Amino acid sequence: MNLPLVDLAIIAVSIIGIVIFGGSFVRKNRSSNDFMIAKNFVPGWVIGLSYLGTYLSSNTFIGVAGMAFGANWNYFVFSMAIPVAILICSKYFIPFYRNGGEISAYTHMEKRFGAWARVYCVICYLLIQFSRIATITLGVALALNGLTGWSMASIILVSGVLIALYTVMGGMKAIIWTEVIQTAIIFLGAVLLLVVILVDIPGGADNAFKIASENSKFSFGSFKLSFSEPTFWVVFLYGLFMNIKAFGFDQTYVQRYHTAKSDKEARKSLWFGGMLYVPVSALFFFIGSMLFSYYQAQPELLNDLKHKSVITEMKGQVKVDDGATFDATVNEKVASLTIPDVADQALPHFMGSGKLPVGAAGFIIAAIIAAAMSTLSVCLNSSSTVFYEDIYKRYIRPKATDKEGLAVLRIATVLVGAIGTGFALSMVGIQSILAAWWQLTGIFGGAMLGLFLLGFIVKKADKVTAIISVAIGVLVILWITFSSKLPEYLQSPFHTYMSVVISTLTMFLIGLAISKFRNRNT
Repeated sequence: MNLPLVDLAIIAVSIIGIVIFGGSFVRKNRSSNDFMIAKNFVPGWVIGLSYLGTYLSSNTFIGVAGMAFGANWNYFVFSMAIPVAILICSKYFIPFYRNGGEISAYTHMEKRFGAWARVYCVICYLLIQFSRIATITLGVALALNGLTGWSMASIILVSGVLIALYTVMGGMKAIIWTEVIQTAIIFLGAVLLLVVILVDIPGGADNAFKIASENSKFSFGSFKLSFSEPTFWVVFLYGLFMNIKAFGFDQTYVQRYHTAKSDKEARKSLWFGGMLYVPVSALFFFIGSMLFSYYQAQPELLNDLKHKSVITEMKGQVKVDDGATFDATVNEKVASLTIPDVADQALPHFMGSGKLPVGAAGFIIAAIIAAAMSTLSVCLNSSSTVFYEDIYKRYIRPKATDKEGLAVLRIATVLVGAIGTGFALSMVGIQSILAAWWQLTGIFGGAMLGLFLLGFIVKKADKVTAIISVAIGVLVILWITFSSKLPEYLQSPFHTYMSVVISTLTMFLIGLAISKFRNRNT
């Protein structure tokens, strides 16, 4: 599809405007601290919108809408756990970090359990950020590929360069303020998209609701007490533990606690941003449900979606000049596809179907790009901060000058962006962006939370106790995550989303038991 000039202009103005605005803060980064935390210079409501912007990414536009399109609202339960996580983190963890004064969330781990704990957390955190950068960039590429036909690789590479550019120039203050603008664009884009779907669907909004309801698209999933499938309870527990990890132990959030003027402002910012995400995420699930109804009401459009998904997948796999073979293979694959198989391609396909009025497509694409830029910029900044604070200053140059530190932070930002872009290129072709992201964070982040809680709550836990707990926690995560590859008698009875829950509880309880046993015998 060739986008009209108006749409291309809207996209270009949006991207260039954000890059210029972010870059305008370059002169205000006179020190490494300015680049990392912009200490005490940012109002609480702005930080709150920044948190919301971090949560809203291309994963939200493509992945969340895709989940509702392909399944139901089961994954919205993740958002329902946010208030509980905020209650815990705002009361205990925000004062802990602000009173400690350390920019890195992982300095405490070394003080508590030794250098190995800090290094372990840093490695896991960086792997999570590479995965996050990859899945978000991939979401942008999917949307633009569906609309323009541009190659996925080219979109991923250009996106990586542009986002790294203004992150390198602007630092944390630029990131926070640009996220406010990006959040507004994202919300307006989502509302516009929903209006277009409801106006254009045959039979109107009433028919859309009817089709979605008949197909259980508003269901929160099964409420039965089972942990072997993604029931309501499994997703809620996963959401609770992952949100506690995010708000309580993720550098991406912890770093911004230091930008607030006071503990009270920091708490307000977390409540404001976190609670805003709940209805906003519901909006994207609703878009996915209505999009499902839109395609169900027009079977020919659904068939075209499947056909184009197969064509994209098969490029380079079958010789196009062998027409009969190619067509037969395409038709066979199209017939075998289910709704979940094409869920992530549905929104890009809709935007490229010519149903959007002139200008709307450009604005919605700009919103998707803004969503990606808002999250990726803070990922790059926080990752470079971790590299500088936990690796460079700790092991390479403990007495680095401020000027040197600023240069290292900028170089690290570029390197993190390059690695994340490489991850994105390797993930082209996955079925569900959101599912991939959740699995990767479960693998890399599960044991981090257990270690942190052990150190935070069990005061008598020592280095040996922590090492044993982490080793067991990692084994539990690997067992649950890759259980399907094991012989049946060794397989886990838990769904993979339970890996972070089971591993965290296992680590904590084992650490508590070992600490009590060792202290009793000393």
